[in-house]
Amino acid sequence: MPLSTRNSADKRAQRVRTRLKSLANGRPRLSVFRSSKNIYAQVIDDQQGITLAAASSLEGEKGKTKGADKEAAALVGKLVAERALEKGVKDVVFDRGGYIYHGRVKALADAARDAGLNF
Repeated sequence: MPLSTRNSADKRAQRVRTRLKSLANGRPRLSVFRSSKNIYAQVIDDQQGITLAAASSLEGEKGKTKGADKEAAALVGKLVAERALEKGVKDVVFDRGGYIYHGRVKALADAARDAGLNF
């Protein structure tokens, strides 16, 4: 029986996370969640089980920016990078969460790199 779309996405995300655990070497992970209307990012320390920094396209002034476009994703990437740098986190691993590295996910990653995160 074929997997449903949700099950396929969960398997893909788990496969990405398993690979990241072997490559992390103690670095926190920059996790991305993309919905149809917004995008969210958080820097997670898996060893301690805490979130160090987070940002989303819901922050800021309503109506000014659309939450589901590349510009909003770039703002979220910049914001999460600034917050992580304030906490002293410079090196992270990028967890795309099973999403294709394209569009909004890529815009968020590029903005985080430009703001000073290394991955």
